[in-house]
Amino acid sequence: MYEYAIAWEWLAFAARWFHVITAIAWIGSSFYFIALDLGLVKRPHLPPGAYGEEWQVHGGGFYHIQKYLVAPAQMPEHLTWFKYESYFTWLSGFLMLCIVYYGGADLFLIDRHVLDISAPVAILMSLASLAVGWVVYDLLCKSPLGKNTWGLMAVLYAVMVFMAWGYTQLFTGRAAFLHLGAFTATIMSANVFMVIIPNQKIVVADLIAGRTPDPKYGQIAKQRSLHNNYLTLPVIFFMLSNHYPLAFGTAYNWVIAALVFLMGVTIRHWFNTTHARKGRPTWTWIATVILFILIMWLSTVPKALTGERDTTAAVAPAFQQFAGDPHFPAVKELISTRCSMCHAAEPVYEGLARPPNGVIFENDAEIAAHAREIYIQAGRSHAMPPGNVTDITQDERKLLVTWFESAVEGKQQ
Repeated sequence: MYEYAIAWEWLAFAARWFHVITAIAWIGSSFYFIALDLGLVKRPHLPPGAYGEEWQVHGGGFYHIQKYLVAPAQMPEHLTWFKYESYFTWLSGFLMLCIVYYGGADLFLIDRHVLDISAPVAILMSLASLAVGWVVYDLLCKSPLGKNTWGLMAVLYAVMVFMAWGYTQLFTGRAAFLHLGAFTATIMSANVFMVIIPNQKIVVADLIAGRTPDPKYGQIAKQRSLHNNYLTLPVIFFMLSNHYPLAFGTAYNWVIAALVFLMGVTIRHWFNTTHARKGRPTWTWIATVILFILIMWLSTVPKALTGERDTTAAVAPAFQQFAGDPHFPAVKELISTRCSMCHAAEPVYEGLARPPNGVIFENDAEIAAHAREIYIQAGRSHAMPPGNVTDITQDERKLLVTWFESAVEGKQQ
C-alpha cells in the first residue's frame, strides 16, 4: 500500500498538468476576446447590426473580424462556442483540490492552531464556501446594484477581502490562499456556465426562430465577462502561491490577498485601456509596483510580532504511526543532520530567509506530518536536498524509504 503514495503523487501531477493546459486555453481566449472587443472600430460600410470591426495579422495571414452586439440578420452555418476551456479548467482545478487538500486534509487543509476540526468537517466547510460564494455573487449581480458596474465591483471587492480573512480563520495559510483562488475561479466558471453561455443560446434560439433577440442578454454576459477579466490575474497568483510561503505563511496573509486583487485591477486596466486605444496609463504600473513592495514588506513584518514558535506540539493522530515506528529515532537524527540547515524556523543555509515551502523539521510532529513528502522527495527520488548539498548517502535514503514503508505496513497489521 505504500506504493499508493507514489501513484497519488503522479495523479496529482497529471491533474495539475491538465489544469495548466486548460487554464492556458481559457485565459488565452478570454484575454484575446476582451482585447478584440475593446479594439473594435466603427466604420460606415459595416453591415446592418454590426457594432465594429478589426483587421488583424497573424501566422502569415490576415483576419477580418466583425462583431454584432445582438446577432447578425442570418444565422451562420457554423458557430464556434468558447465554453469547454472554462468548464475543464474548473473541473481539473476541483480535481486537484480533492487530491491535494481533501486527500491530505490533516496536513494541507487543517491547522489545529487555527481551528481544531476533523477532516470531514473541514471538507464540508470548503465545499459550502464555494457554493455559497457563487450564490452571493449572483444575487448581487441581479440586484439593483448590478446596474452600476463599478459600484458592484467595489462591493465584490469587499466580499473578496472578507473571504480572504475568513479562510485564514478556518484553514492553513496555504489552503486559505488556494481556496480564495478556487472561490474566485468558481465564480468565473459559473459565470460562463450559468449566465454567459445560456444567454448566448437564448439569442441564437431567437434568431433561428425569426424573433428579434433582446439586447439585455448580451449586456449581462458582457458584464460577467468584465468581472472575469479583472479576476483572472489574482486567481493565477493564488494558484501559484502555494509554492511561496512568504505569501501565504504570514500573519497578514489576508491583507496580502486583498492587495493582490488590487494589483489584478491595475494591471488589467493598463491592458484594457491600451487595447481600447485610450492611451497608455503608466500610473497603473507605478501603483502595481507600490502594491507589490507593500506585499513584500507585509511578508516580513509579522516575524517580529508573532512571538516564539510552539516546538512541543503533539503528533496528530493521523501521523502517529510514523513517529511510533522503530526506525523513527534514526530518521529524526538523519533529518536533523541533513535537512535542518534549511528546514528550520530560522534557516542557517546562506541565502535562505525562510524554510523552503514553509516546511520545518524541528520536532517529532513536524517530521511525522511530512512523512510522505520526505519519502517521495528524499527517499524514492533525489529531489531533496537540492544538488545533494548535504551529501546524503544512498544508505540514508534507503533508511527513509524503510521508515515510511514500515510505518504504513505496521498500520495495516
